[in-house]
Amino acid sequence: MSKVYAVVSRPGPVEADILDELGSGVPPFEVKRRGAAGVALRILQGGSGPPLVLLHGRGHAASSWLPLLPALARTHRVIAVDLPGFGHSAWPPFPARAPEDITEGSTGSCTPGEAPEDARGDVEEALRFFVEPVEALLCDLGLDEAPLVGHSLGGFCALEIALRRRARPRWLGLLAPMGLGPEMSALGRAYFLLGPERAAGRAASALFSLAGARAASPTARRLDALHAELAAVSDGRRDAARAFRVLAPALGPVPHRRERLQEIDAEVVLLWGEHDALLPAPLGIAAAAMLPRATLHVMRRGHAPHHEAPDEVLQRLAPMLAR
Repeated sequence: MSKVYAVVSRPGPVEADILDELGSGVPPFEVKRRGAAGVALRILQGGSGPPLVLLHGRGHAASSWLPLLPALARTHRVIAVDLPGFGHSAWPPFPARAPEDITEGSTGSCTPGEAPEDARGDVEEALRFFVEPVEALLCDLGLDEAPLVGHSLGGFCALEIALRRRARPRWLGLLAPMGLGPEMSALGRAYFLLGPERAAGRAASALFSLAGARAASPTARRLDALHAELAAVSDGRRDAARAFRVLAPALGPVPHRRERLQEIDAEVVLLWGEHDALLPAPLGIAAAAMLPRATLHVMRRGHAPHHEAPDEVLQRLAPMLAR
């Protein structure tokens, strides 16, 4: 029997309040745990109808989709997943070398020929860390054709799942996704190198706010409190943070799949914030030109448009959601 990596953790008071609200909503959401590829993942599920899978960004959790969940669940069976090592999901061990042990430039593009063989191995291990348990979950639950909506790191995971073709999502909704090109701003590298788990909540929030416009709404403030709570863990999410830093190195080109975008046979909706200072909008413009079937919407937002303008995001996704 293969080893199962489990984790026992409970939501903090901020997230517990959000989960209570979602659990008593119409339709209600419920928290479940599912083992996949030997890793116990937490999912947040609600609604009925065609399935739709949501993948969050670095350091967040399924509950981070709060602004979109009630509306999506009126027409879809929504499954929001805690990525391995984040939220309250377990994680596999990460065997790759720590980023500080990797020489400058050695974590370049994922495309063969652009980085030394051992460096590509580190990148592939980092992608497997996040992708394989999610991919196994989709196949185990019969969600292998379900559309994927991913933000930042979650967008990279959705892209990778589509490229691996074990699951074949009908369409992708990518919100400021990683993985589309080798560029990342100095601010983005600094933020990810610092890591929200290694900074005081206010300091991390202040740095992240520089990434673009943030709505000063009660929901936005609630999400800030949620993310600060998720970051306050004793071990700093060590394995997940190390795997992520391979995908967002302090120096050199950022791992990406730009040369393979033409292989994506699903329709893609790209949503990007004009004021996103972590992953600048030109990345999305270049990717949209390379993807066979892509629609790009550049919004007057920052790195997390679904937090800043959920109604606008739902409007942009509406044509795909209606199919």
